[in-house]
Amino acid sequence: MIAPACRHERFKKFGKDRKGAQRYRCLDCGCTWSDPKPQGPLGPMRIPVKMAKLALRLLLEGNSIRSTERITSIHRDTVCRLIVRFGDACRDFLDERMRGLTTLTHLQFDEQWTYVAKKQARLTTTERERCCDRGDVYLWTCVDRKTKLMPSFLIGKRSADNARRFLMDVANRLVFPGSHASDPHAYQAGGYTPIVQISTDGWSGYPEAVDLAFGPYARYGTIIKEYRNASMIYTPSEIVGTQRHGVRGIDRSQERTICTSHVERLNGTQRLFLKRLNRLTLCFSKKLRNLEAAFAMFAAYYNFCWRTRRPGKSGRRRPPAAMMAGLTDHLWSFDELFEAVLKPVTGA
Repeated sequence: MIAPACRHERFKKFGKDRKGAQRYRCLDCGCTWSDPKPQGPLGPMRIPVKMAKLALRLLLEGNSIRSTERITSIHRDTVCRLIVRFGDACRDFLDERMRGLTTLTHLQFDEQWTYVAKKQARLTTTERERCCDRGDVYLWTCVDRKTKLMPSFLIGKRSADNARRFLMDVANRLVFPGSHASDPHAYQAGGYTPIVQISTDGWSGYPEAVDLAFGPYARYGTIIKEYRNASMIYTPSEIVGTQRHGVRGIDRSQERTICTSHVERLNGTQRLFLKRLNRLTLCFSKKLRNLEAAFAMFAAYYNFCWRTRRPGKSGRRRPPAAMMAGLTDHLWSFDELFEAVLKPVTGA
């Protein structure tokens, strides 16, 4: 055995600390250390797991950090550390699960505005030149029209580079035909078979990103919605028309299938369940990492635990998105998601 503190091989027992843990001392250099403490799903955090679950549930139901602090008596700094730990684990969990997707047929893309620390107009000249984690930030999301699955997301500035990164990430999670599937076989002419339809708004960065990520394997169209009274701030605008344009693989008879209403409805769900995204409140993200972790936490909860409602006034609810996409066979509870995301450390 080699001592972990000094890398020497000769050591002896050296009593116990005040908590009863065995201590050791190196015979060569005199360095002392104790046995590593077993850690649970929360790692070095010492709050009870039951209280941690309650705090996370409150945050996912639209409570603010200070509201969660008042209800659970957990300090707000500890709540932020809990968000980062659980959110980072949710990001890794989703990255592992959202692979080899074959049931997605129509992906709708959109980006939602928010800000970190301060709005873009409040940034100084130096901050605009050097800081990429402050000011206006966009939540890049996509949702499948049929299953309502959110296969990926990206948080960053609204740039063509982020558009390419996001579309490439989504494409890598789908299953494409083999390299020779487009070749002629059995006396039949070859050709590319689209595997998914993509709908976006009219932002100029999307066409290049879609072409780079999907090439001929996607039908692509854009939709531009025209509103009345759109210049009146904080008032609902009335939609008066749409301009649909098929870019690739969508002719005039199929332009009615171009739609971004479902991903825009998802934007409303995000603003409802994440307090830091609420409009006209004092809530906003102070750090980019906290925003990334909080949204990853919401994405995991939305895909595996949340049930969207069916169209109409029936109020009937669908199975969760992950179940409709074939990623699971049952509705997950939050406790089940917690155990799957925060796997206990070996030896705990």
